[in-house]
Amino acid sequence: MNRKFNIWLPIIMACILAAGIQVGLMLNGAKKATIFSKSNVNTLDQVLNYVRAKYVDTVNLNKLEDGAIEKILENLDPHSTFIPAKDLREVNQELEGNFEGIGIEFFIVADTIMVVNVISGGPAESVGILSGDRIITINDSLFSGNEIDDIDVVNNLRGPKGSKVTVGIHRKGIKSLRKFTITRDRIPMYSIDASYMVDPQTGFVKINRFSETTYDEFMAALKKLKQQGMSRLIIDLRQNGGGFLNAATDIVDELIDQPKLMVYTKGRVYSRTDYKTRVLGEFEQGKLAVIIDEGSASASEIISGAIQDWDRGIIVGRRSFGKGLVQEQYGLNDGSALRLTVAKYYTPSGRCIQKPYNKDITTYYNDLQDRYQKGEFTNKDSILQSDTVKYYTSKGRLVYGGGGIMPDLFVPLDTVNNGNKYLNEVLNQGLIQQFTYGYYGDHQGMLKEYNTLNDFRRHFIVTEDIYNFFTAFATKTIKGAHDNDIAAARSYVSLRIKAFLGREHFSADAFFAVINDEDDTVQKALQALNKDVTAFSPYSD
Repeated sequence: MNRKFNIWLPIIMACILAAGIQVGLMLNGAKKATIFSKSNVNTLDQVLNYVRAKYVDTVNLNKLEDGAIEKILENLDPHSTFIPAKDLREVNQELEGNFEGIGIEFFIVADTIMVVNVISGGPAESVGILSGDRIITINDSLFSGNEIDDIDVVNNLRGPKGSKVTVGIHRKGIKSLRKFTITRDRIPMYSIDASYMVDPQTGFVKINRFSETTYDEFMAALKKLKQQGMSRLIIDLRQNGGGFLNAATDIVDELIDQPKLMVYTKGRVYSRTDYKTRVLGEFEQGKLAVIIDEGSASASEIISGAIQDWDRGIIVGRRSFGKGLVQEQYGLNDGSALRLTVAKYYTPSGRCIQKPYNKDITTYYNDLQDRYQKGEFTNKDSILQSDTVKYYTSKGRLVYGGGGIMPDLFVPLDTVNNGNKYLNEVLNQGLIQQFTYGYYGDHQGMLKEYNTLNDFRRHFIVTEDIYNFFTAFATKTIKGAHDNDIAAARSYVSLRIKAFLGREHFSADAFFAVINDEDDTVQKALQALNKDVTAFSPYSD
C-alpha cells in the first residue's frame, strides 16, 4: 500500500464527508420532520427507558440514541446522515460559505501561532493585524508552547458575531507585546481557490466546494479572466466533494447553450425534475477542459457529466468518486438535523453514476483504497465499471454509468516519490508550510525583484542553500532520515517551497500557478486545448 497515498486519504475523505458530498435540493429550506412512525417511536422510547432505569452502568443516553439513528441510516445508503446539534452549525457553515470569527489564516510554527494571511475586509485587518504576526496570547491566556493545537486556537478565535476577543501579538522589530481587541464578524469561506491565466489564452479556475456563494465567485472569476484575454478555460474539480445542486447547475448554465438538459433528479416521493439551461452563458463557445479525480463527487460529477454528455469539452484526470444521490436536510426538535436521501440524479444521457453500496459503510469508503491497490490510479486498463448499461453522448460516444465519471483523457497518479519515508513524514508534519512561512518572514527582500507573478514563475529558483536550510529545519523534527530520501525529495519539496513563497508574496493564485506549472494533469489538459484535442481524438504523447 502506498504510504504517500495513506497520508492523504484521511484528508480526502474528510473533505468528501465534511465539505459537502451531500447535494441538497433544499427546495423548502430546512424542514421539521418526524423520522419514526408512532409505533417505532414508542418501542425505541421503551428500550431507552429500560436502559435509563435498569442498566448496570451509567450511560449517556443522548450518545446512545445518536448511535442508534446512525445505524438505522447506514442501512439505507451511505449518504443519509444524522448531524448532532453540537455539530450542525459548523457543518452548515461549509455550505453557507461563511463563519463567524476574526478573519485570519494561521499556521503553528515552532510552537507559535503565525498569521499567514489576513482576510481582506475582515475584522483582523481592520484593527491592523498583519501577515507574519505571531499570536502569543488570546484573552490573556498563553497560546505558545508545545501544548497548543489547531482546534484549541480555532475554538478560542471563533465566536458569535459582535463578540470580542483580545490577542497579544509579537511583531518582528517590536520588542513589546502588542494587544489588539477584535470584534468578531461573518467571514467568507471562499470556494474558489484560484483563478488566473495559465498562458495568454487559457484561464484556470479551481473550485473546492459548491456552496451558496460559489456561483457568484465563479462569475467574478470568469469575468476577470475574460478581461485578461481568456478564450479557453480549465476548471479544476479535483478533491471537490460537492455541495449544493443549484450551485452546480448555475455554473453549467454558463458553459452550455440553451435550452439543454443539465441533470435531472427522480425519487420515490419526488417526481422527475429536469434542470435545463436557461440563460445566455458567459462561456458557451470557448474550448473547455474539466479536471476530475477520485475525490470529485456529487455536484462535481453533475458538472463533468453534463459537459461530457453534451460533448462540450474534454474531461481530464481519473475516474470520479461515484456519488449520484440527492439529500434534503430536515431540522429536528433538539436542534440536530437529518440529511436524508430523497432522490437520485441522472446526467443528460440518463446515467446514474452512483457506485454500489452493500450496507457496509466501511467497505464503501474503502473503495478508494481498493481502487489504488488494484492499479486503477496508475493504469486506465485496471478500471472496473460496475454498470455495463450503454449510454451515448450527444455525438454518439459510448459512456457508462454506475461508479463515477470516466475521463476522456486519463492521467495517472504521480508515483515518483512512492516509498520515500522522509517525504511522507515531511508532508505528515506540515513542515514545508511551517518552514516557508518562517523563511519568508526573514527573507522578504529577496523577492522584491519579481514585479509580477509570471516573472516569479519563470525566474525564481529554490537554490541549494534554501533547500539545505529546509533540511536543517526538518531535521529538528525528523530523526534518522536517509540521505538518498532527502535528495530524492528535493524536486517535490522545492516546488512547494516556491509555491508557498509565491503565495506569501503575491496571492493565493500564486500557489496554484507555481504548482500547476509542474502538474502533469494540468499540463495534459493544456496540451489538449492547444492541440484542439476532443474526446473523439484523444491526446497521446
